[in-house]
Amino acid sequence: MSRRVRRKVAKKGKEKIVLQGYPDVEDDVLDLERQEDVYWTSLPDDTVIQLFSCLNYRDRASLSSTCKTWRHLGISPCLWYSLDLRAHKCDAVMAASLALRCVNLQKLRFRGAESADAIIHLQARNLREISGDYCRKITDATLSVIVARHEALESLQLGPDFCERISSDAIKAIAFCCSKLKKLRLSGIRDVHGDAINALAKHCPNLTDIGFIDCLNVDEMALGNVVSVRFLSVAGTSNMKWGVVSHLWHKLPNLTGLDVSRTDIGPTAVSRLLSSSQSLKVLCALNCPVLEEDANLSANKNKGKLLLALFTEIFKGIASLFVDTTNKGKNVFLDWRNSKNKDKNLDEIMNWLEWILSHTLLRIAESNQHGLDNFWLKQGAALLLSLMQSSQEDVQERAATGLATFVVIDDENASIDSKRAEAVMNDGGICLLLDLAKSWREGLQSEAAKAIANLSVNAEVAKAVAEEGGINILAGLARSMNRLVAEEAAGGLWNLSVGEEHKGAIAEAGGVKALVDLIFKWSTGGEGVLERAAGALANLAADDKCSTEVAIAGGVHALVMLARNCKFDGVQEQAARALANLAAHGDSNNNNAAVGQEAGALEALVQLTRSPNEGVRQEAAGALWNLSFDDRNREAIAAAGGVEALVTLAQSCSNASSGLQERAAGALWGLSVSEANSVAIGREGGVAPLIALARSESEDVHETAAGALWNLAFNPGNALRIVEEGGVPALVHLCSSSQSKMARFMAALALAYMFDGRMDEYALVGTSSESTSKSVSLDGARRMALKHIEAFVLTFSDPHAFAAAAASSAPAALSQVTEGARIQEAGHLRCSGAEIGRFVAMLRNPSSILKACAAFALLQFTIPGGRHAMHHASLMQNAGAARVLRAAAAAATAPLEAKIFARIVLRNLEHHHMEPSL
Repeated sequence: MSRRVRRKVAKKGKEKIVLQGYPDVEDDVLDLERQEDVYWTSLPDDTVIQLFSCLNYRDRASLSSTCKTWRHLGISPCLWYSLDLRAHKCDAVMAASLALRCVNLQKLRFRGAESADAIIHLQARNLREISGDYCRKITDATLSVIVARHEALESLQLGPDFCERISSDAIKAIAFCCSKLKKLRLSGIRDVHGDAINALAKHCPNLTDIGFIDCLNVDEMALGNVVSVRFLSVAGTSNMKWGVVSHLWHKLPNLTGLDVSRTDIGPTAVSRLLSSSQSLKVLCALNCPVLEEDANLSANKNKGKLLLALFTEIFKGIASLFVDTTNKGKNVFLDWRNSKNKDKNLDEIMNWLEWILSHTLLRIAESNQHGLDNFWLKQGAALLLSLMQSSQEDVQERAATGLATFVVIDDENASIDSKRAEAVMNDGGICLLLDLAKSWREGLQSEAAKAIANLSVNAEVAKAVAEEGGINILAGLARSMNRLVAEEAAGGLWNLSVGEEHKGAIAEAGGVKALVDLIFKWSTGGEGVLERAAGALANLAADDKCSTEVAIAGGVHALVMLARNCKFDGVQEQAARALANLAAHGDSNNNNAAVGQEAGALEALVQLTRSPNEGVRQEAAGALWNLSFDDRNREAIAAAGGVEALVTLAQSCSNASSGLQERAAGALWGLSVSEANSVAIGREGGVAPLIALARSESEDVHETAAGALWNLAFNPGNALRIVEEGGVPALVHLCSSSQSKMARFMAALALAYMFDGRMDEYALVGTSSESTSKSVSLDGARRMALKHIEAFVLTFSDPHAFAAAAASSAPAALSQVTEGARIQEAGHLRCSGAEIGRFVAMLRNPSSILKACAAFALLQFTIPGGRHAMHHASLMQNAGAARVLRAAAAAATAPLEAKIFARIVLRNLEHHHMEPSL
């Protein structure tokens, strides 16, 4: 067990490639190939260490705990040469537990102030490189302690976010403690004073790479004293005195690369730097507005000097650095990486270029500036794809993040630029991103998944992702123990699940189970991962088959748990939307009833209708609307306070979006199927807001408001309230003017209910208690209503077809009338026995208009092929409808429309094999 770790030799073609820091396993592998059975516990030590090296840190630790042998091997120094703590909550306790492994640690990446405070507890005094993200809260004191404990530091990078609490005092501490420092890159420092820079110049003789990026003030004169510097970046730094810079920095004897991107440098300073500096090879000035205004600036004036700007050909310019002419075009970085003739100085330039380009392109993408379409399409996208293949992990990550960012043009509405997305796809970006997503490095996994997610908003890109196996990859990443990876993978599945053609593939890949498990795994934290998982499940639940998969995987319980317990608006909205979609398949599965039976589900949704967030209210109302189609749910919603909550919602949404208005009215429509609920809605003041919604400009709102008023009008007390609240003109307007046939139909039926005589009897007893002061003219309202009911029915009465049907009983003649009178959507309506009975009774009404309206309605409810036609036919048989229909068809005084419609209904009943009731 004490075998010395040497080198790993892997085969590539006929060559041997030696990789430093890994065991030599070639002989072991050959021996294993000769064996028929291999047991994990019998693997050679070097092989186990190599396998460990392919795992993330969490999995290494897990495998190390399986047995004493692997525990010993799991602390091998070569496995802990570098450590990435960004995905983990690293405090002092965790750092102390890692200390034994980190004796020889040389590279460390961390995230946040808490991890920064814990670094010293790793006791990794041999650290050479430290890189930190999310450093806004890191203080001078913390940074000073870190550098004091790690005097061997050669590289320190903090960013790209701003280091707001770090000052020049910390930079002086770096200079005093880290004499071996070669690279220092800091972002977003307010002031970098001359004494701090001079301390670096004095105490860090090997400092060759400096970056003071996005800073507010940097002492230009002091930077001129750092004679060791070869690569200098002040990208995004404001308040620079470019006159001082151009007269001073050209004297720096070793300055090879200078990055002034995203600054206000002008053409004069650029020209002077390029012409005066003897050592300068590359000047990067991307996105410098003042410079770009000078169309006369030539990038080729100074031979041997490369200027990179938005108006230059960047790939061609970089290719000019090489003697070998094959390094040209968009493959220049790839050709350089594959080149066998290595030039150390050129390699340093190229590595620096990769870093500063990835940083600047990401910053430009984040700013979402107008006028850069041409740059992104011709150069920017290709640059990011090329950088994504870098050997530098942080460059790869930033390039992937840049791809995820530059395609987005509207964060709020998740809108992306299709041309940019397709440019990535056409240049092979999908395969590159999927390859990165398969990396064991979790930082690369999360950024690649984020890019895939954003690009997949475009349907063509989504198709390409699916064809390249991306759904399986994302489903696998969604199972990650790393929350950031799982969150981005869930986002990718969310966007892919928009396409109907991808839903089944996601389910087959195990994506449904993975998404449900994510909710349980991160139920107490992780707003982002919960919103994305719930959003993806909401899309999947819209599909009948996937809806069943969601329920089987425990999705109902998971989503109800979110609706009940989560306080984040985005999560609540997506959870409610998912429950609404689960409940929308009442005819094909039991999910509607299952959601209603889940403990606390209906109470949670009722409570969400009171949310201050409109999206949450809308989705909660939509869920209650769908759930109300189940009889048990309908009564349970009312018992949970749903009537009061939804009436309040309808009262408050007159100026809201049409989506919220539609769902608020729809939920009341669903509840009002029950007469007890209908009475309660009227009593709670629900009539007036529904009348207001009936006046909406949206056809969808017309339908739900008219449907709710139709149900309410079945009760004579509510009918009188509708009259008293001015509902007749609103319904008349709908009946005659709405572009929705369905809204016009239900408005006509509501008016027919109101004036079939029952309300008159109720009005004789007394007007509704809350409206005793209102004076209405029932006669005038009746005349107005009947006039427009008649006009509505006549719009479906083709004189030629009716004349032919009156003269002949031939099926063809009746079929022609049926097709002209069909309202397609009416086939989805489901009426109760009482409602069917009321229409049957209406056939006997003295009013010829109401007779025709009743026959027209019964025709719609019984047309063969309608969802509930058989059900309605059965109810009509129970109500003795056939005899009444025959009487109406034969009545000499009945209008022609009533006669013809009655005959068609009789034929429909025969189609449904209903025995006539004599």
